Formats: sequence, C-alpha cells, structure tokens
Amino acid sequence: MSSSSPASVPAPITGTAPAPVSLCAREPHVPADRLVAEMVPPPRFDSVRFGTYLPDPNQPSQSEAVRVLEDFAGGLGEASGAATGRRGFFGLGRGKAPKTPAGPRGVYLDGGYGVGKTHLLASLWHATPAEPSRKAFGTFVELTNLVGALGFQQTVRTLSGHRLLCIDEFELDDPGDTVLVSSLLARLVEAGVALAATSNTLPGKLGEGRFAAADFLREIQGLSAHFRALRIDGEDYRHRGLPKAPAPYSDEQVTRAARATEGASLDDFPALLDHLARVHPSRYGALTDGLTAVCLTGVRPVPDQSTALRLVVLADRLYDREVPVLASGLPFDRLFSEEMLNGGYRKKYFRAISRLTALARDAARLVDTP
Repeated sequence: MSSSSPASVPAPITGTAPAPVSLCAREPHVPADRLVAEMVPPPRFDSVRFGTYLPDPNQPSQSEAVRVLEDFAGGLGEASGAATGRRGFFGLGRGKAPKTPAGPRGVYLDGGYGVGKTHLLASLWHATPAEPSRKAFGTFVELTNLVGALGFQQTVRTLSGHRLLCIDEFELDDPGDTVLVSSLLARLVEAGVALAATSNTLPGKLGEGRFAAADFLREIQGLSAHFRALRIDGEDYRHRGLPKAPAPYSDEQVTRAARATEGASLDDFPALLDHLARVHPSRYGALTDGLTAVCLTGVRPVPDQSTALRLVVLADRLYDREVPVLASGLPFDRLFSEEMLNGGYRKKYFRAISRLTALARDAARLVDTP
C-alpha cells in the first residue's frame, strides 16, 4: 500500500533568494470561518483516491478495507438519510435532517501508523457523493478547536447538514475532550450524519501491538453501535522499499540551503520548541502557511513530554502540507527518549518519527552535493 504521489520538492535556487523566514517570528490567529472552510483533506491527501491506494498483497485486510469503504461511500447518496435541503454557512436555513436510519452509520479504521488509514479516510471523503461543503474532514484537535471557536450548539448546527464527518487521529488520551466530541457526535448521528474515524492508543496501553478498536469503542460509549471497525494490518508504507533517510546535514549546509530556497524557513531547533509553547496547536497549520521548506539547525532530543506532544502536532501539519524538513544535529529517530517511546504516547512519537523521516528524505534535493 502506498500513500499519495511523492511530494513535489522545490529545487535549490542558484540565484539570490529572499532571506528565509523564521517560524519563531510567526504568531498566527485563525478566525472561525477559516476553521470551517479548511475542514477538507489536507494537500498531501487532496488527490488520493481508493484507486491510488496500493494494497500490500501480503495483507488481505487492506484490500478488504477498500472494498468495505467503497460500499460505505456508495451508500451515502441522497437516499441515505442526509438532509436534502440546503443550509447556510453555519448550518442554518432550509432543510431538516431526518432521524438516523437503521444500521451502522460509522466506520472506524483500526491499524498501526503508516498502514494508510489517513489515505483511506481521505479517499472516503472524496468518494462520498456530496458537495465539498456538505462533507467535513479534520483531525480530532481541529474538531475540538472548532467547538472552542463556535461553541457546542453552533458546531452542532454547522455540521448537522453534512453528509459525512471524517475524524483523523481521534484523541483517546484526553478524557475531557473525548466526552465533548462524543457528545457532539451523538448529536450529529441523530441528525443523520455519517461518521468515519481513526484514533491513537490510550496512554498506559503501550500500543499492545498496535490496535485501538476496543479502546475507541469503549470511550465513545453509546456511539459504539454506530461504528463498524475495520482492522488494517501492515507495515509502515513510508519506509517500505525506500532508501534509508539521509543523515543530518551540517549547520552550514542547512543555512545555505535555506538562503538559496525561496519560501524556506530557518530556525534553531530549541528556539522553535520554545515558540511552539506560545502558539496553540490548532494554529500550527497556519504557522506553516506559504512555506516551501522548513530548515532546522541543532536538532536535539526534546526535553519533556509536553514539548514532545507539541512537536508531534507540528510534524503532522508539515506532513499534511508536504513541506520538506532539512535539519542538522541528531537524526529524527533520536528525538524522543526511550521512556517516551515505551510510554502511553508511543504511537504518536513513532508516527512523528516516520513522518519527519519521510520529509527529511524529500528535503535531500535541497542540498547541493558534490
């Protein structure tokens, strides 16, 4: 199985490029209307489809997942129970969603990092027969931020007119937010909205292999009957059959590449970690607006778990937006301590390592080599 086509990485610019920007100088503010408008698959997954997902022939569960999801998408037509009347920007106006039809109205994609869950989730969004304005796609963090920006009742009204809501990386490690989103989903199910989700593992579970379906279904409590769990086995596609990620470069090489690449940023890694503590994670996507590459000097192990979790969110946003990452210092597989990699958030950390390694491979083209 593979994800979308390789990232289009800008070639190094031989002339004089504008000075690189600094992420530490950016403090973006994201209005609520942008949060709603951006609930679509991110750029990396904009062109993926079920047909571009390449199942591993040694993992029959991958082909089965494609078949089930294609059928699920096909059943979400106008007759599926979604509202037929048009609604306004915040779900107001004409049209009233009928009660939920019988049978599962949700699917949960259960698998380890790198088996293509987000690819399949985005493919479901694209395949669902509805206008983009009536489908929503976002991470759990983005959904909770939407509730924070609009309020619970307004979020219900905003999303109730949708045909489908896809939630990537449902956060099972925050009980308060889990209850909040579960309550939101219960209201949306009543309005006839179909659901699809992936999730992380609960802290203290140590991954227990890699799968989280039992945890997910338990945490969403009364909603569990609305979900069918699809287990997806396999290895991390981002590194299957690919050359080893490039070793970190020198500070001089990273700085030179940043100055030669139009639209690149250049930051000292410890300073960036400090800056992330001052920017809400929901704004990390906006933090990377317009960047063609992120260049970091002095990469070193993250000092604590709070910092590590913020870095995970930034890695996700960079990966979603196909922004290559060029770095000096330690390789990305040494970012997190053994204690972190053996703890309850291990799945997040391994996903971040996987994604940053893929972005480092993309960034190799930015460096002039003899």
